[in-house]
Amino acid sequence: MLCSVPQFKGVDLLLTSPWPKSVGSFGNSSGEVDTKKCGSALISSLAVSLKPRYHFAALEKSYYERLPYRNHVVLQESAQHATRFIALANVGNPEKKKYLYAFSIVPMKLMAAAELVKQPPDVTENPYREPGKQAAAGKRIPAPQEESACQFFFDLNEKQGRKRSSTGRDNKPPHAKQPRKPPQPPGPCWFCLASPEVEKHLVVNIGTHCYLALAKGGLSDDHVLILPIGHYQSVVELSAEVVEEVEKYKATLKRFFKSRGKRCVLFERNYRSHHLQLQVIPVPLSCCVTDDIKDAFITQAQEQQIELLEIPEHSDIKQIAQPGAAYFYVELDTGEKLFHRIKKNFPLQFGREVLASEAILNIPEKADWRQCQTSKDEEEALARRFRKDFEPFDFTLDD
Repeated sequence: MLCSVPQFKGVDLLLTSPWPKSVGSFGNSSGEVDTKKCGSALISSLAVSLKPRYHFAALEKSYYERLPYRNHVVLQESAQHATRFIALANVGNPEKKKYLYAFSIVPMKLMAAAELVKQPPDVTENPYREPGKQAAAGKRIPAPQEESACQFFFDLNEKQGRKRSSTGRDNKPPHAKQPRKPPQPPGPCWFCLASPEVEKHLVVNIGTHCYLALAKGGLSDDHVLILPIGHYQSVVELSAEVVEEVEKYKATLKRFFKSRGKRCVLFERNYRSHHLQLQVIPVPLSCCVTDDIKDAFITQAQEQQIELLEIPEHSDIKQIAQPGAAYFYVELDTGEKLFHRIKKNFPLQFGREVLASEAILNIPEKADWRQCQTSKDEEEALARRFRKDFEPFDFTLDD
C-alpha cells in the first residue's frame, strides 16, 4: 500500500461521499448532524492512513467546516501537516447552505518541510485516531484515555477468586482506595517538609499535600516554590490529589501576582534534582509582555542548541514524559507551555538565566542563586511580609 511506504507523507486532497465517523468529536459542531453517529468508520481509517491536507465529503447534505486537526502525537511522533475537513451541502439546496468552497493550495511536494508541518493556531487533536487505528489494524489498540480503565479492571482482577463474605463486607466498591501516605525519601532531603534539613523559616504557606516557600537566593523578594510535602521527584510522579492542590496553588498565585501588577512564569527542571521544585517567578507587567518571555526562552534555547518545543495548552506533562525521564518545562501566564526532553547535559541555571536576562527582568547578575543569598534575618523578614500579603488569597484558610 502507498501509505506503508516510508517516504509517504500524505495526500493533498481526499474526496469521499460519506463523512468519516466521529469527525466532530473535537472542534466546532455543525449543529445539524450528529457527527458521532453518522459517517463511516472505514472513511475515518482512510483519513488516518492517507493524512489528507483537505478532506471533502458531501453525503449528509449539510455544510460543516471542522477546526483543523493534527496528524501526529506531540513530542512522540515527528511533526506532520494538519488536516482540514470540509463537508458541503447538495447543489442548489433550498436552504442555500454552502455547496461551493474556494481555496488555493500548493502541492506538498513543492513545499519546504518546515512550512508544510506548521500548525494552525486553532489546531486540535485527531478526532478519530483511535477508531482509525482499530479499523486499520483489526484489533483494539489502547488509547491514553483508556489507561485508567485498564488499571481499574486490573484492580478488580486482583480480587478474583475470593469468596464473598457472608457478612457482606465485600459490598463496598472494589476500587475504593485507602488514603496513601506521602512517599518517603531514601535519605536526607532539603525539601521534604518533615525533614530536619528543611529551612522552615522560608516556608510561607502549608496546604494538605503541598507547601509554598520563598526561593533561597530568589530572583525577586516574592520568588516562591511550590513543593509537595511528601517526597516526589517530578510533576510526572505526583498522585492525583497532589496534582489537584498544585493546580490550586498555581491558580491562586496567578491571582495574587496579578493583583500586584505582575504576571508569573513557572518552570520545572527534572534533572539532577531529587525533590520536585516548581519555581514561580513574578514578572512586572511593565517589563514585557508574555510573548517577549516566550521568545526569550526559545531564542536562548536555540543559542544553546536546546530543543524547546511548544506543547498544547491543556496537555498533561504525564502524557509526554515517563516517570524517571529528565526534562525541563516552562508554563506562561497564558497557559502556554514549552518542553524539552533532556537526553544528556542541561544547564542547571537555564530557567533563571532566561528570566534574569536583559529581555525580561534585566538582572543578569542574579542568574546564579548562589550569588543572591542573604542573611537569615533578611529571609525571615521577607517570609513574614509574603505571608501577610498572601493571606487574603490563602485558600487553606477556607478548609
